Amino acid sequence: MGNLTAYIDQFGYIVLFAALLLELLALPLPGEVLMGYSGFLVFQGHLNWVLSILTAGIGACLGMTISYWIGLKLGTPFFEKHGHRLHLGPDRIGKTSQWFSKHGNKLLIIAYFIPGVRHITGYFSGITRLPFRTFALFAYSGAFIWVTVFITLGKILGPQWEQFHSSIKKYLIIGGIIAAILIIAYLLVKKFSVELKDAAVSGLNFTLKLFHSRKRVGLLLAITMAITIGLIVLMIGMIQDFLAGEFSDFNEIVGMLVPLTFNKNWAGIMQVFSFMGSRQIQIVIIILSLFWIVWKGHDKLLECLSFGLAVGGGELYEESLRRIFHKLSPVKQTLIEQLFYSFPSEQLLMTIVIYGFAVFLFVRHSRRVWVHTFVPIAALALFVLIAISTLYFQIELPSDVAAGYVFGAVWLGINILLLEILRILRTMDPLPKRGA
Repeated sequence: MGNLTAYIDQFGYIVLFAALLLELLALPLPGEVLMGYSGFLVFQGHLNWVLSILTAGIGACLGMTISYWIGLKLGTPFFEKHGHRLHLGPDRIGKTSQWFSKHGNKLLIIAYFIPGVRHITGYFSGITRLPFRTFALFAYSGAFIWVTVFITLGKILGPQWEQFHSSIKKYLIIGGIIAAILIIAYLLVKKFSVELKDAAVSGLNFTLKLFHSRKRVGLLLAITMAITIGLIVLMIGMIQDFLAGEFSDFNEIVGMLVPLTFNKNWAGIMQVFSFMGSRQIQIVIIILSLFWIVWKGHDKLLECLSFGLAVGGGELYEESLRRIFHKLSPVKQTLIEQLFYSFPSEQLLMTIVIYGFAVFLFVRHSRRVWVHTFVPIAALALFVLIAISTLYFQIELPSDVAAGYVFGAVWLGINILLLEILRILRTMDPLPKRGA
């Protein structure tokens, strides 16, 4: 590694181009480390940021293109005979080809962030005869996203890039794997949407009789339940990390990246988004949501009671959680730290519960297509910006912020499920009287 960084010091863009090209041909070169170091040289002023991204991106694209044409021209027989030299044995080729022929084009972008996967995607794109235009669109886009992320991280971290590189890489790999899982889940839902709808409806058939489409309600419940279960699994993982005291790297990295990314010029904007998550605005959202229920709600009393349960129960829920984790904390705290203990974040837990339930009701009762698309996206963007503002002013630790959102989203999902199930039960046919 020391020799490679020395070569970059001496030859700059040429080494960066060649290293990325060769790595995408499945040669064992530390491309991410080299890109991070190139970002550090950008920080020092020895390299140009845009030229570094262009050079690395073109090298990665060329490497992927060569591997694609090798896979296309030589095909499966060649790799069955010689693939072991590139860690592509017959068993791996057979399983990966079958999987890649179905989902490869969608995962080309994510694959760059997963070591061991990006090295073979070009070959398998060719072996499975993925159309070149499709391959180029996804592979080239993914290449430039990948190099931009790591070179920019090196530039932002500056002298600290080597200290935090392994930890950042770990979180990016986890993010890449999660993204890949989500894409596969989306593809499965898209492919088996009819079967999933029918399964959801048949499972609830004895209770469903709505003035809206039964399939629509069944799918809504199935999706909400799947998301909630996923969040519960994530919450359990966060609890395990908390008890093991494994949030220190995460807190240190995020706590360093936020002020480096958002300087003092962002103070005014961050103040606005911090205020958006305050108690005052939460109360305003509650009042507006109640007005919306009275005006547009289908089951006004039920929705008001459900919203009250979500908010009131959320307060008890977060207070109980903080007391429990306060006692279980593996880190000894001072008296002042105990007074302001905030795992999970009270403010952000209630923010996602209140805003989330309000957005759900607004979208649920709106028949405009743009509302169903734009409002959830805008809400997600707002959640991210409120979290960043909290970190910008160093109000709470990054792990507290993340836990507040995850724990709050679990409570939100449970309450939405409860509301929809009660709504279904209210519309059931009454049991026939005996003798009727």
